[in-house]
Amino acid sequence: MPKVPPVCPATGQPIPDYFVHTIDGNFVDTSGRTLLLRGVNLSGSSKAPVGQPSYLLEGFWENAAVGGESFVGQPLNIDDGSADEHLRRLRGWGFNMLRYPITWEALEHEGPGKYDYEFMDYTIRVLHKCKEYGFKVYLDPHQDTWSRFSGGSGAPYWTFAACGINPRAFTATQAAILHCEYPSPSPEMRNPASLPAMVWSTNYGRLASQTIFTLFFGGRAFAPKCVIDGVNIQDYLQSHFTRAFGALAERIRDAGGLLDEVVIGWDSMNEPAEGFIGYEDLNVYPQEQGSTLKKGSVPTPAQSFRLGMGQAQTVDNYTFGSFGPRRDGTVTIDPRGVRMWASPSDEPDGVHPHWKWRRDPEWKLGTCVWALHGVWDVETGYILQPDYFRFLPLSTAPPCSPRAGSSSEPSATEPPSSTRVEVDFLQDFYLAQVTGYFSAIRAVHPRAILFIQAPVFAIPPPVPETLLRGRACAAPHYYDGLTLVTRHWNWFNADALGVIRGKYSNPAFAVRIGEKAIRSCFRSQLGLLKADALQLGPSLDAAASPELVVRSPESSQPTLRARYPTIIGEIGTPFDMDNKVSYDCTSSRYGDYGPQERALDASLSAADGTNALNYTVWTYCAGNSHEWGDGWNMEDLSLWSADDLQSARRRADDATTRTRSVDAIGMDGPAYAAIKEAAGAMGTLTPARASTMTLATLPARSSPYAYTSVPEPPHK
Repeated sequence: MPKVPPVCPATGQPIPDYFVHTIDGNFVDTSGRTLLLRGVNLSGSSKAPVGQPSYLLEGFWENAAVGGESFVGQPLNIDDGSADEHLRRLRGWGFNMLRYPITWEALEHEGPGKYDYEFMDYTIRVLHKCKEYGFKVYLDPHQDTWSRFSGGSGAPYWTFAACGINPRAFTATQAAILHCEYPSPSPEMRNPASLPAMVWSTNYGRLASQTIFTLFFGGRAFAPKCVIDGVNIQDYLQSHFTRAFGALAERIRDAGGLLDEVVIGWDSMNEPAEGFIGYEDLNVYPQEQGSTLKKGSVPTPAQSFRLGMGQAQTVDNYTFGSFGPRRDGTVTIDPRGVRMWASPSDEPDGVHPHWKWRRDPEWKLGTCVWALHGVWDVETGYILQPDYFRFLPLSTAPPCSPRAGSSSEPSATEPPSSTRVEVDFLQDFYLAQVTGYFSAIRAVHPRAILFIQAPVFAIPPPVPETLLRGRACAAPHYYDGLTLVTRHWNWFNADALGVIRGKYSNPAFAVRIGEKAIRSCFRSQLGLLKADALQLGPSLDAAASPELVVRSPESSQPTLRARYPTIIGEIGTPFDMDNKVSYDCTSSRYGDYGPQERALDASLSAADGTNALNYTVWTYCAGNSHEWGDGWNMEDLSLWSADDLQSARRRADDATTRTRSVDAIGMDGPAYAAIKEAAGAMGTLTPARASTMTLATLPARSSPYAYTSVPEPPHK
């Protein structure tokens, strides 16, 4: 049992009895007991306002342009009693931890610096309800491909206008794929139900997301002309993001009874992306396997630049089959002159008429910001600096010797300051943003656990202990990508993490055949993600305590144990497998969730054994339906759906009808008994098996917080 400090390492102050430590690679209570924190993301529905699923186009742009809508009501209705029903169900399933997604848009949709305090107060009510049911919570500043206005979720609409971007041109230029406009916004062609699985994630490789993430993380370095209200766009965006979540933290603190007792920490930005930062050659799409999906049209950065300026391009097209992405010819995209870039007329005299910011005269609207910085020539389409994002500009490079891995050394006659230093996105840009954000959170919530999340499948950078101060947790995500994209539980799979990290000379060596090998592969991948926590520092007692020296899942050599715990922030599987056959009442597989059970059990079981990982499953959506899934980009990963109750009733009614028919014709014998037994089993109004299946790997409901001074109320 680890030695528990009597004070908080971040503040040096005495701790209450409900305090959760992060020591020796685990969450630990004040009695020294190791806590296994497992639960769900509550909820995927928080990506949009109530009644605004991603497939709805009516009012989508018009409402956003004048300040958007409130997110009050997401993720739960706190007034009609249903919140108690959902939280009681989750607690009954044995869960004790919630990851709570909140988007920047939900906090600041009305405009820069205009916060939705009504939504913050609603969030506080939900958190108090979570407290009633004994949950611990960590808050997640959630985003996917930047914003729901670029096909994902996260940032407010006005951030595009601030970046000189016209999001209403995204579909025409393929700068982003939007569910509500798929495949075209025209009424004759629009068919959002046909959106291919996971195609939304290809937006990470398209112009809108790549540009705005580059500006957010690296605007000072790569877009020095992009100045708004007297500051670079990087500082403008980051400061608003940080202040918005800082305002939420202040509101929660002032409400009392939540910080540390319920809200134990804060996640960093969900699944951050590099944008163009680090690209070696803008003329080609990176050929090595990455975490960005290739599916549908796949323009190179150079082609994206031209498309963004309204120029037609013929680009590669990819399909995704059982063996991953495969090039399948080409497709021509013709924006017909429509540009992604905002018109100069949008800001008379350099001032936005609605949002009121003032743009620097050097930042000329109407043209691509990368052409403005000499990366390419609009007239010829020629890329002038193909490696522009590969190196730090000389003005921002270290003045002396380059970091390890720099591409070139100064010559004998060349001054050290002219050395070209290769970009390290995590060290040069990500870490600075995370530090600023967490410093603001800690100013309000001094004892907060910092949940560190690097880009998907990336090894996090070393994080200084001066930031962590004994209160941190590695928070990577893991999905079985093959099942997620194909919507099918296959008899083979692959070590995707090993491929991305260069473990195999040929991807064919990563293939695993048979369920036993697949499950072992998943466990190995999760073990590798757990080992990444060493980037946050080794256990302080590892050198003196042999029991804290563990063996890597990939090697027989002993390795140090991480100082901080790991939680898999997202892990899950789709339930709409095999063209939704489990939902089809005309199919023999109606109500059969066997493949889904095996797929999710394979992932969750991989967190057991020597890994002993904490996790929060993606997701639980109170409004999930069989037709539209979680209400976002045709994803259907919710552990629960109200439609399963309807299915159960329908099956029960069918069974009753069959039994009555048997009685009417006077059947008896074994066949009659079997039918009666089946009817009885289906007669109770229980959810379909998807609601209960995966939880076999979870402990029965216990009292992981039995030591708390606040007793759990009775659940009726």
